Amino acid sequence: MRIKPVFLFDLDGTLVDSVYQHVLAWKDALDAEDIDLSVWRIHRKIGMSGGLFTNQLLRETGLEISAERVERLRQGHAAAYQRQAGRVRPLPGARELLAWLTDAGISWAIATSGRMETAAVNLAALGVDPQRIPVVTRDQVKYASPIPTSSWPRRNGSAHPSRRRWSSATASGTCWRRFAAGRSASGC
Repeated sequence: MRIKPVFLFDLDGTLVDSVYQHVLAWKDALDAEDIDLSVWRIHRKIGMSGGLFTNQLLRETGLEISAERVERLRQGHAAAYQRQAGRVRPLPGARELLAWLTDAGISWAIATSGRMETAAVNLAALGVDPQRIPVVTRDQVKYASPIPTSSWPRRNGSAHPSRRRWSSATASGTCWRRFAAGRSASGC
């Protein structure tokens, strides 16, 4: 049996220059809830899923964060991020790389700890149609970063790449993704 290469890409900070837009969107959401957290503290947490982010927020601020407040923060972040859609750009060479892989017949997919409501901004900037290309978002999995196997749900009966005869590579940009990839079947 021939081993086929497969690439699994992270989205924010790997294919798309969106990290600072996320930082500022979280800052807006936190400010709207009267939670004072400096930008540099927010920046350190980018790459975590929103759930992990809010758990870390609890530890860092000592505030009581109800489920309702967590949901308001998530929605506030999404709304603030969507307002910045015009500032999100693909990183140099990202579109060309994805086009080259496609033209070469090499399979690739995108997995992100973000929800589709924010990932859609990035996918649009890349010109990626999630109806044609496998895209896994936080909406589709029980746990997000840094749980590596959770980023590949069973879609249409397909198994996680580590359970198939594929040679896979993971490309990601944050310490959380590198940590997760180190525990998964494929490396960074």
